[in-house]
Amino acid sequence: MKRAIFLLTSLLIGSSSAANAAERPNILFCFADDWGRYASAYANLEPGGPSDVVSTPNFDRIAKNGVLFKNAFVTAPSCTPCRSSLLSGQYFWRTGRGAILQGAVWDEKIPSYPLLLEDAGYHIGFTYKVWSPGTPANAPYGANRNSYGKAGGRMNGFSQFVSNKPDIEAAKQTLYDQVRQNFQMFLADREDEQPFCYWYGPTNCHRKWRRGSGKKLWDINPDDLKGKMPKYLPDVPVVREDFADYLGEVQAFDASLGVILDELEKRGELKNTLIAVSGDHGIPGFPRGKCNLYDFGTHVPLAISWGDQIKGGRVVEDFVNLMDLAPTFLDVAGETAPDVMTGRSLVSVLKSGESGWVDEDRQFVVTGRERHVAAARKEMLPYPQRAIRTKDFLFIRNFKPDRWPMGTAPGYGLPEKEYPDFSTLANNTFAAFPDLDASPTKAWMIQHREEDEYADDFQYGFGLRPGEELYDIRNDPDCMTNLADESAFADTRNSLSKQLMDVLQSTGDPRVTGDGTRFDQPPFAGPFQNPKRKR
Repeated sequence: MKRAIFLLTSLLIGSSSAANAAERPNILFCFADDWGRYASAYANLEPGGPSDVVSTPNFDRIAKNGVLFKNAFVTAPSCTPCRSSLLSGQYFWRTGRGAILQGAVWDEKIPSYPLLLEDAGYHIGFTYKVWSPGTPANAPYGANRNSYGKAGGRMNGFSQFVSNKPDIEAAKQTLYDQVRQNFQMFLADREDEQPFCYWYGPTNCHRKWRRGSGKKLWDINPDDLKGKMPKYLPDVPVVREDFADYLGEVQAFDASLGVILDELEKRGELKNTLIAVSGDHGIPGFPRGKCNLYDFGTHVPLAISWGDQIKGGRVVEDFVNLMDLAPTFLDVAGETAPDVMTGRSLVSVLKSGESGWVDEDRQFVVTGRERHVAAARKEMLPYPQRAIRTKDFLFIRNFKPDRWPMGTAPGYGLPEKEYPDFSTLANNTFAAFPDLDASPTKAWMIQHREEDEYADDFQYGFGLRPGEELYDIRNDPDCMTNLADESAFADTRNSLSKQLMDVLQSTGDPRVTGDGTRFDQPPFAGPFQNPKRKR
């Protein structure tokens, strides 16, 4: 008999445990790869941006029935370190080799909330991506034994699949049916009255999606994005179309979320399920997005509902780090979070019934980055950054300002030569600046980098950055003007720098403890080999 079933049986035998087990909520976590903070629920709060153009009725439903968070951030804008942080409930730099993307290895000594919930009697499982950029078998909490994807994984290449079919709506339904069947197989494997913890992680918002699919599949007109994109992106047809195609993938994710909600509702389990929906970092293939500490890379959507347990229709402004979800999930299950978790449970915020600022201690978040793509720089070195984001300011510390933030390229740290053609730049991430995913936007900006109208945009996205950056979010939400050297902001810079360093020191960040070079040495830097995974 499985360990989980044995533990559950033990709980049910106790004098009062039967009632407690029945009352423990299910936990549904829907986590879209590379989904930045774009949802129609946010357009209602902050009109004038890309969210005006996207429609996410199912995410909006969660927000309406529960809590919509305005200030949710990831600890790292890179897949593996973000997920290592989320699973462990700790800052990413505390997760060993989970702190980097390529070359990552999960440290099984680190507690993770799914295994802790399994120990507490929960039926756990996932569909599609959880931890690493590879297959779901790389998940740290049990590899294939908890994987439910046999019905199919075409959802991960949504536009690629649907665009090739003569009947678009029928093709969409094929993928929705796969999502439903995978979830049904997961539910079929649990015991009677056993609560579940399920992770739904499609990767369709990750590159590469089909060009023109936003318009073709979802009727998203690229021209509707005129004047709505960040100021550092060229407002030209190629970039608008690329962004529209991305928003189409966001709508596809939202439609699949609706399938899961429908299945829960049909089973009468919606009210006893805590539902959290978010994304693992910002948009890929766009400068300053994924792999950057600007809001474009770290600010993510988050909505949480829980039946009648929390008052719905609320908008909370508290700063939330996604590592807070691990202790939150444990808390609602009646479990105590391990002391090593640096995240803090959101249950008191969820149950407060209040909107606006609820917890006065949640006034900032700290984010960071080390190595993303291994081959981005000479000797496979990282681009180390840490940042603190408050209501009014963003302060970034770039520890190695002599390194190129998006990796090196011809004329930028590598021998001079011609850049590849548009198609190569749009489809091969390693053709130039490898820490930025290949995309039509990337290709267009590189090819127009020397034109006066777009030269500044290129520098904002690809150029060297100073050791310190300070931005006034109130007046400069796109972070276009660095105030770090302005005397009028010296006190603000010094205060935020100290606050940031205090957090890094107190949480044992190797970048600032000892000699500060740990992440520049093997196995965090230099060549790597993927270890054999346990199956």
